[in-house]
Amino acid sequence: MATKFSKETYLYWYELMQLIRQFELKAEEKYKMEGKIRGFFHAYVGQEAIAAGCMTATKPEDAFITAYRDHGLALAKGISAKACMAELYGKATGCAKGKGGSMHFFGKEERFFGGHGIVGAQIGTGAGIAFAEKYKGTDAVCLTFFGDGAARQGMLHETFNLAMLWKLPVIFICENNNYAMGTSVERTSNVVDIYKLADAYEMPADSIDGMSAEAVHESIARAVKRAREGDGPTLIEIKTYRYKGHSISDPQKYRTKDEVDEYKQRDPIEQVLKSIFDNKFATQEEIDAINKRVEAQVEESVTFAEESPWPDDSEVLKDIYVDQNYPFIVD
Repeated sequence: MATKFSKETYLYWYELMQLIRQFELKAEEKYKMEGKIRGFFHAYVGQEAIAAGCMTATKPEDAFITAYRDHGLALAKGISAKACMAELYGKATGCAKGKGGSMHFFGKEERFFGGHGIVGAQIGTGAGIAFAEKYKGTDAVCLTFFGDGAARQGMLHETFNLAMLWKLPVIFICENNNYAMGTSVERTSNVVDIYKLADAYEMPADSIDGMSAEAVHESIARAVKRAREGDGPTLIEIKTYRYKGHSISDPQKYRTKDEVDEYKQRDPIEQVLKSIFDNKFATQEEIDAINKRVEAQVEESVTFAEESPWPDDSEVLKDIYVDQNYPFIVD
C-alpha cells in the first residue's frame, strides 16, 4: 500500500500515541484504585492522533498552549513521563514543581505553555505568544488548542479579530470531541460546524478527521506554512472523540456505550498500526519491543513520582507574580 509518510514517521506516531495512551491509563489507575493522584484529571485517551500529527508538522521551537486536557500534548512536546507523573502526584520534581497538578503542566524548554483551567483563556494567550514571535522576528508559530465548549467564549472572537488584523503566526485548533463538559455542540451552538466561525473574520479554516494522524499532519502543515510565510492564522476544527468522560468523575450519562464503542472502531492507534503492518514497516516482534519500551517508561515514571519529595513549605509563595509597587493593596 503506497503512503506519503515514511516508515520512521509511522513508528514515531505509534510510539508517541502508545506512550500517551498508556500514561493516561496508568495515571487513571493510580487515581481510582490507589488514591495516589487527587484533584482534577482529564484524560486524552482517544485523541492521541492530534498530538502525533501536530508534532510531525511542526518544529521544536514552535509553541503549544492548551486547556486542561493537557497530558498528551505535554508528553508529545517532550516533557518527560517522569516529570508529568510527578506533577500529577503533586511532587516537587513535577513539571510545575508539584504546584499545578493535572490541569497546569508546563515546560519552558519544551515550548509547552500550559495547561489552563480557565475555559478559553489560552486562546488569547496563544495569540499573545504568536505576537511575541512576530515581534522578535522569528519564524516560530504557536499552536493554540481549545475544546468545542471554549468556542462559545467571547475571548475567541476578540482574539480572532486581532489575530487576522495583525496576521499573527497562530494556528487555532478546536479539538471537537462533541460534548464540552457534558453538553453536545448541537445544544449549545447554532453553528455546529465550528470551523465556520472563522468566516466572520475571513480567516482560512478547515475541518478534519481527528482520528487520523495523517489528516492532522497534512492540515497542520498547511496552516504552519501559511503562518511562517506571514499570512496569518488558520482555524482548524479537528473532529475527535474522548473515550473517557470529561473528567475522571464524569458519569457520562449524556452519551451511550454504543456511541463510544462505535468510535473505538476507528481507534487512532489501531489505524496507525494497520498502516505499519500493511506497508511492512515493522514486524510484530518490533511492535512488541516498542510496547515494552513504553510500558517500562510509564512504570519508571510511577516509581519516580512515588519516590520524589513533596514540595517544601517554603515554596508556597514562590513563582507568584507580585508587583511590589502596586498601590491598591494595604494591610
